[in-house]
Amino acid sequence: MLGEGQTGRRVVISTIADGVTRGVEGALGAVSEALFEPVIRLGVTGLSRAGKTVFITSLVANLMDRARMPQLQASARGRILSAYLQPQPDNTVPRFDYETHLGALTGPAPRWPDSTRAVSELRLSLKVQPGGLFGALAGPLTGPRVVHLDIIDYPGEWLLDLALIEKSYATWSAEVLGRIEARPEAAAYLSALRAANPEGRLEEPAAQALAAAYTGYLQSARAAGYSDCAPGRFLLPGELAGSPVLTFAPMPRPDQPRRGTLWREMERRYDAYRREVVRPFFRSHFSRIDRQVVLVDALGAIHAGPQAVEDMRRAMAEILGAFRPGRNPWLAELLRGKRVERILFAATKADHLHHSQHARLSAIMEAMLREARDRADFAGARTAAMSIASLRATVEEQVSRDGALLDCVKGVLAETGRTAAMYPGELPEDPAALLVPARQGAERWLDAEFALMGFAPAKLTLRPGEGPPHIRLDRAAEFLIGDRL
Repeated sequence: MLGEGQTGRRVVISTIADGVTRGVEGALGAVSEALFEPVIRLGVTGLSRAGKTVFITSLVANLMDRARMPQLQASARGRILSAYLQPQPDNTVPRFDYETHLGALTGPAPRWPDSTRAVSELRLSLKVQPGGLFGALAGPLTGPRVVHLDIIDYPGEWLLDLALIEKSYATWSAEVLGRIEARPEAAAYLSALRAANPEGRLEEPAAQALAAAYTGYLQSARAAGYSDCAPGRFLLPGELAGSPVLTFAPMPRPDQPRRGTLWREMERRYDAYRREVVRPFFRSHFSRIDRQVVLVDALGAIHAGPQAVEDMRRAMAEILGAFRPGRNPWLAELLRGKRVERILFAATKADHLHHSQHARLSAIMEAMLREARDRADFAGARTAAMSIASLRATVEEQVSRDGALLDCVKGVLAETGRTAAMYPGELPEDPAALLVPARQGAERWLDAEFALMGFAPAKLTLRPGEGPPHIRLDRAAEFLIGDRL
């Protein structure tokens, strides 16, 4: 038999050997990937109707036909020789239905595609002529190489669930109830909560009614432009609909919660949600991502008012907080030393503004990102913010009103099919004019109103080699994957 000292030494030696083995395997894998067929795993998600499906569809179409991608340096320099779709590597994940979505956007009666409501994946392979010193040395020997872009599409609500991992039920409940107390959308839920007794014995119909009321609030909050709509599976339950793991809601904590009470059962189900729903999702999908884009409907939040803007900034901070290296031991365990290298926050629907205001929208996004980064104490992946339109649905024109020329955008209204010009209002030059009232809890903008219309996609006539028209999608692609091409 081995003594304690011998056993301890064996454990240490085994641990060191395992670490060395993993290090060697990782180094060999990195060399193999860099020299032969590297894979870029791009996670795409969106907050509150930000146009995730359109972004993926247009990005893929414009990488396959690159005439509209001058800011993607590998394309501008002619290093991307071809691009083609391939079967995805994961046979257990649904394929992103690229062809159907592209047909919806570019067909004779264009329409916005249906939103994806679960995880999906698509592999786009690019044949690239290496550049720089590596290309000069390896090019004559190896010729072009293939770079695989694996796009992993998942709902933004599920990304926000990441923040729940580190929060107890009592902490999460207190934060949610403090945040929604003044929101009209929460009135029905708060009324149901006042009628409930956290210290009473669990009655399943009462728990189900409370969970249903909270789900109704989340649906109304999302429709009103709020971003922080967690737990995400309440909105997209899938096969979990009606299960106990989705039958909880935030409640104030009693002084001494006892076993068998409604509060204790809600706590138990919340913990089960974190353990059995959130962790497996991130273990299976999130750990595969090395680049991430988060799409946000900043214009929709501005239109909804200061509280929606503050809610969006808070959601961005929660997301960045989840990506902090070294601060989340459980996440480090799931990622096993791998981490996201770049994160882009992109304000979509820039085509709803005249180009003269695009710089202001980008400045607002950059200011929100700076504050979110500070709030999350974030230091890790390279981050950026910009404004984009994945598919340009409008044209610009000037309209005379009361002797003044207004910079407008014109397009086909999604609801009526009529063509209309819109002046959405003027964004402030200084982002603080929006962010300060939002931070201070203002209920409305004091000196401005911001309008918003829903435009349908325009009919397209594409020349050979052209992808769908967009705004700064090439810049987004350059930030996210340009260095790997």
